[in-house]
Amino acid sequence: MINTDARSIARHFEDAEHQAMPHQLFTLVFPMNTAKSHVLLGMKKRGFGCSKYEGLGGKVELDESIDEGAIRELNEESGLLATRFEKHGMLLFYYEDNPVAMEVHVYLVSDYMGDVVETDEMRPEWFGINELPFAQMWPDAARWWPHVLRSEKFVGRFWFKADKLTIAHEEFSSVESFSF
Repeated sequence: MINTDARSIARHFEDAEHQAMPHQLFTLVFPMNTAKSHVLLGMKKRGFGCSKYEGLGGKVELDESIDEGAIRELNEESGLLATRFEKHGMLLFYYEDNPVAMEVHVYLVSDYMGDVVETDEMRPEWFGINELPFAQMWPDAARWWPHVLRSEKFVGRFWFKADKLTIAHEEFSSVESFSF
């Protein structure tokens, strides 16, 4: 099966073997306070990643662009409406026991409207940008967060063992743009 989702940009960064995998599109959105000293994370309350802190975001719906999915998910999970945001990264996750790759688009939000609210799915909480609770996050987060702090645009690829916690292999590359 070939990844035929026209919104996917993974094909520009993957080898032929991984290009042939189906991909599911996701977003991770990180609102920053005005001084850029704190970032908003969410404690996942249910589903995949329950009891972990993570960026806000989720699945991109079939009828929306990746940017639209990022804005919608941020609003659904925190009550915030992004007014200025930029894509800083793309994460590709491959799992031993899953034939579908996760293609995750990482955004920083510099301006937003609204007040942070807890939802059925997330309990948002502000953290200092150098004080993220990595012990309570997915194991890959500590590896790619430094790229975000340096304002680098990056692609990170992670191969996980069947336990979905053990990273078997990882690769990083810097990119100039995500426009194709």
